[in-house]
Amino acid sequence: MNLSLFLAKRFFSAGDRQQKNRASTPAIIVATSGIAVGLAVMIVSVCVVLGFKSEISYRLTGFGSHLEVFDTNALASPESYPVVTEGDIVRQLQQMPEIAHLQRFSEKQGILKTTNDFQAVVLKGLGEDYDISFLKHCLIAGRLPKFSATKSTNEIAISRTQSDLLNLHVGDLVYAYFFENTIKMRRFKIVGIYNTNMKQFDRSFALTGKAVVNRLNGWQPDQSSGLELRVKDFSTLDQAAQRVGRLVNGRKDKYGASYALMSIKENPRTASVFNWLTLLDVNIWVILVLVTLVAGFSMVSGLLILILERTSTIGLLKALGSSNTRIRNTFLYYAAFIILRGLVIGNVIGLALVLLQQHFGWVQLNPETYYVSTVPISLNWWYILLLNISTFIITLAALVVPSFIISRIQPAKAIKFD
Repeated sequence: MNLSLFLAKRFFSAGDRQQKNRASTPAIIVATSGIAVGLAVMIVSVCVVLGFKSEISYRLTGFGSHLEVFDTNALASPESYPVVTEGDIVRQLQQMPEIAHLQRFSEKQGILKTTNDFQAVVLKGLGEDYDISFLKHCLIAGRLPKFSATKSTNEIAISRTQSDLLNLHVGDLVYAYFFENTIKMRRFKIVGIYNTNMKQFDRSFALTGKAVVNRLNGWQPDQSSGLELRVKDFSTLDQAAQRVGRLVNGRKDKYGASYALMSIKENPRTASVFNWLTLLDVNIWVILVLVTLVAGFSMVSGLLILILERTSTIGLLKALGSSNTRIRNTFLYYAAFIILRGLVIGNVIGLALVLLQQHFGWVQLNPETYYVSTVPISLNWWYILLLNISTFIITLAALVVPSFIISRIQPAKAIKFD
């Protein structure tokens, strides 16, 4: 059996039995607590950041997509321009392995007006091919309109923000006005109210069928404001954007309109949110580094106290012929046991906190600021395993240099050490 490991186990078990009589007990408690609290903080931090990124990305792409293909003129104008969204270009996009879903949409700017107030909106028309799972999730009253690319209806869904501003409810009628060469007016019936907690969407968009918007715009059935593309893996978004860009950028449809591409990272409505998510990544790295440093310092001080307390034992082992390396390994094994105990406690605390938040949502947030009403949690077991392994390795590695103090202990003086 490895002598260093055997001695470390004896020291560790003896330390547990004689806690009240040992001067190193407070240092061991502090070191163990530092590891436990540090790991718990790291687990909670990582799970919260992953939760924020997952939930907010879901909301951004649920109302739109990762990539948008539209008319080049729309890049320099708030107005919507038509492009053909049928035929070869659609088939080629659908055949790309990176693309999970393709959907068409049409938009028209207008004003919703009541007797006492009005609100500027973007009327977004959706067809049967639109993925409405996210919209169903955000529905808080009524139902969604019957989205159709061929049949025009007077149904509309507005956001809770618009509902509050205009004092409108499900079942109410509202007039919408659209301004071009002439003023167009259309009466809609509110069939649903949604809430995404994303101000850039909730203040702007009202939802109806694509056929309604195309008719208001005077477009052909094969035309839309654009295509929304959802990628299978967000980590491949940049590569997918490059491939789609090579296909569509500068390409003209049968009416002479030129296609352009925009990523969700470049979209003015969403770019600021993605920049904020990037800052979260920076913050989490700062937290991980600081917590690891604190845990490492607590273990270094604990190890030095352990060595000081067992100076006479070290001298006796040297007198019996043990090498500095073997004695140093003994104390490193001893420290490893303390680190492992701290990791176990830290995992219990950290996982308990994130699971409680995930199931009960006790920690509340202001959705107007953070886009969600409770702190979101996303458990990734590989990340948690990586945190445990990296904490163990980094903390133990930090103890290697301080352990060399053992080589300076002289057996003759150490045996007399009290």
